[in-house]
Amino acid sequence: MRRIDKISSFIVMDIYQEAQRIDDVIHMEIGEPDLDPPPGVIENLNRAIRERKYFYTPSLGIWELREKIAEHYKVYYGVEVSPERIVITTGTSGAFLVAYAILTSQGDKVVLADPSYPCYKNFAHLLDVEPVFVPVDASTNYQILPEMIEDLDFNVLHISSPSNPTGTIYSEENLKKLIELCERKGAYFISDEIYHGLVYEGKETTALQFSDSAIVISGFSKFFCMPGFRLGWMVLPEHLVRSADVVIQNVYISAPALSQYAALGAFDYEYLSRVREIYRRRKDILYEGLKDVFNIEVKPEGAFYIWARIDRYSTDSYNFSLELLRKARVAVTPGVDFGFNKTNLYIRFSYTKDEDALREGIQRIKDYLTR
Repeated sequence: MRRIDKISSFIVMDIYQEAQRIDDVIHMEIGEPDLDPPPGVIENLNRAIRERKYFYTPSLGIWELREKIAEHYKVYYGVEVSPERIVITTGTSGAFLVAYAILTSQGDKVVLADPSYPCYKNFAHLLDVEPVFVPVDASTNYQILPEMIEDLDFNVLHISSPSNPTGTIYSEENLKKLIELCERKGAYFISDEIYHGLVYEGKETTALQFSDSAIVISGFSKFFCMPGFRLGWMVLPEHLVRSADVVIQNVYISAPALSQYAALGAFDYEYLSRVREIYRRRKDILYEGLKDVFNIEVKPEGAFYIWARIDRYSTDSYNFSLELLRKARVAVTPGVDFGFNKTNLYIRFSYTKDEDALREGIQRIKDYLTR
């Protein structure tokens, strides 16, 4: 079988494309912020254009941005990270591909939660790496626990916190134990922290608080409201930076220059706190509106998703999603996008639309289901 034949389509995009052909749809399927980035981003972008900063940059990224991100770890988490360990990537998708390329060889195994973000397994397939799925559910707050993988043979453990699709967060204690387990096994630990900043219950913890050997991936698409800028970053152990440099030189030369200069204005914490509060209010509206309509087993702690069980209406999340789109004019993501562990019984809602749109979407769903 060719590698490409192992790669599954991103079903949410099929839903999105069909929704474009229907008038007056409430979009709750795409995980894309609808808010503007901090004003400094636009100011820096315009300045970069005027100053003709639209040529290739070093493959690891411009030094000023690497320093800014290092400063962010000090300010936001209280963690010292050398700019030398920070690698700028073309989105977090580019970071995942680079990370898998430098950490794995053909036939290696990457442990993933089921459900989890679908592109992880597809990047593994691209590189002839085997994804190993660990079923998780509400009983563990959708976290992988050390005892679930203690006896597994693997090369990489890849988690996300807050999680897509569930919005749940790995506890400090569990994060620490998983990193220690990987170190004992001689395996790499990847922490996808792209939704950090969008946390509503408690405070998020970066894996870097526990180990310099952890690989952390994050970026500007979610909290910083810059999805189309296609800009991410990795924090790597020092001995892996050169390998990442070589891969980036060959795969995409460098992250977009204008996006890098624009991102120098992204770390406006006063503005970003308002972004967080807007999504907190939206979460509460959507959760309160849906909790009696669907079985929501875990209340989201972060990101901007609600993972809802639908088996009182259907056991086919794909067809149920099409039904909601065609008959209620509400677009959602079928759970089968995110894995194999009973995902046919779930759908994912995204609260990246304004409050009026969310209320209208809730009402349309209720009206349709009661009909």
